[in-house]
Amino acid sequence: MAKEFNDLKRCLVIARFQPLHYGHFHVIKWCLEKCDEVVIVVGMASQSHTPENPFTAGERILMIRETIKWAKLPLDKVITITLPTLEVSRVAIHYVKLYSPPFRAVVTLNPIIARIFIEEGYEVIEPPRVNREEYRGTYIRKLIAEGDPRWKSYVPPPVAEIIESIDGVSRIKMLYKEKLPGYYRE
Repeated sequence: MAKEFNDLKRCLVIARFQPLHYGHFHVIKWCLEKCDEVVIVVGMASQSHTPENPFTAGERILMIRETIKWAKLPLDKVITITLPTLEVSRVAIHYVKLYSPPFRAVVTLNPIIARIFIEEGYEVIEPPRVNREEYRGTYIRKLIAEGDPRWKSYVPPPVAEIIESIDGVSRIKMLYKEKLPGYYRE
């Protein structure tokens, strides 16, 4: 699956960013070093206020934008798009193509996402792996729900500031406490 960049002008990174963490940050930074432009796809954009998707698409876009500015990365090389909530399937690629400018490569560590893009003829590139056990939205949301302040060490400072400014800690604690019909607790 892993390939090298071959004169890529634009690549695509797709994630939920619930929340954006240092794993996402390292992938975005790596892509910006390799490509002229990076399309960042905010997946599951139509879902929010659930245990697995607590933040709105707008909040996640703000996390991405403020983190890129904080890191002094070239914001003009980033195109952020949202993708409505879809089942993960080859049909979803049709929607990605509708919402995104053209791209040749997808950067992902998700084997299912990789497979469906490969089957559609895209180049799939694995970014370097960075602390995947702790840089996971599931783990970070669990820390927040438990009131463990270590969660802040796994997200860039602007993300922690945004989460606190929108009362995201209380939101996540409530979402994990309530048993919402149709949603599971992680």
